[in-house]
Amino acid sequence: MKPRIFLLLFLTCFVDAFAQSNKATESDSLYREDQIYIGVTYNALMNLPNGVSQSSFSTGFHLGVIRDFPINTRRNLAIGLGLGYSINTFNQNIRISTTTPTTYTILEGIDHSKNNFSQHLLEVPLEFRWRTSNAETYKFWRIYTGVKLGYVLVSKSVYKGEPGDETHRGLKGMNPWQYGLTLSVGYNTWNGYIYYGLNPIFDSVSSTNFQSIDMNALKIGLIFYLL
Repeated sequence: MKPRIFLLLFLTCFVDAFAQSNKATESDSLYREDQIYIGVTYNALMNLPNGVSQSSFSTGFHLGVIRDFPINTRRNLAIGLGLGYSINTFNQNIRISTTTPTTYTILEGIDHSKNNFSQHLLEVPLEFRWRTSNAETYKFWRIYTGVKLGYVLVSKSVYKGEPGDETHRGLKGMNPWQYGLTLSVGYNTWNGYIYYGLNPIFDSVSSTNFQSIDMNALKIGLIFYLL
């Protein structure tokens, strides 16, 4: 994840410089805001079954483009519709084995050094946008709220421990569609970001102790915008 963080910091500096120069030349009333986004999040699992816990630091990396459609004369209210890509990892103690059928075992008293599952998603964000901007101001407050629909392109689980390592791709029990509520709030370059998943990550599967696995995702982090 470190290379992604360094890339994100570099792009943040570029975003700020680019936004200032672009705003300086944008003086008409047809400007649009925040049409490229880059974000990094901490990923948490909600509604954990008994005995399930997260371990280590679970991360997400997000980027995409959003077309900005102002809906008032001042152009500080807008609808945003876009397309993005997201990579998410969840470190936890459910071991996934792709036997027939796929099994989900809560790791209790088993020595292991790594256990996680990950997703690569194609996403469609839809936002209602409020901001204090105009064509000459590049530093402004913003509140963007909406929904995000994601489709899982790639899924993978990794286990390293006793009695042997396992890596599986194309997890059959994972819900291919993920959707949730989003909120971005901030000033200038730095903006807080929250995503709350409205549906379970896994689709009607149970662990070996016969509990339903209805976990959903909560992602909290930072998001950066440029025009």
